[in-house]
Amino acid sequence: MFTQVTKGIRVSVQTTFEGTFFKNYKMHYAFGYTITIENQTKNTVQLTARHWDIFDALKEIETVDGEGVIGKKPVIKPNKSHTYSSGCLLASPIGAMKGHYNMVNLASSEEFEVNIPTFKFAAPFAIN
Repeated sequence: MFTQVTKGIRVSVQTTFEGTFFKNYKMHYAFGYTITIENQTKNTVQLTARHWDIFDALKEIETVDGEGVIGKKPVIKPNKSHTYSSGCLLASPIGAMKGHYNMVNLASSEEFEVNIPTFKFAAPFAIN
């Protein structure tokens, strides 16, 4: 598990290898990840956007920006958490992701970034 705390918001990531498949005559490697965002502050916060840098050993870095996560902009009360799962397709059996969430403190309207720790993907057969 990969974990990082920024401004009282704890982000934990668990990854899984989902398998391989062919798409457009090329092998792809499917990875899943589950992220838990825990609010360790005394204020209610809302996740409004995300930024990802996706590293693939066989491709250039891909950047993805978007609103919320999996179609939601979760509000997280103090000492509560939000968990979601998503996935990533890579051309290589080895890669990684990192990024940040844009959050807002609903009491003060202060906007801030929360770092997402770099988490690695590796197909079991690719690990020596």
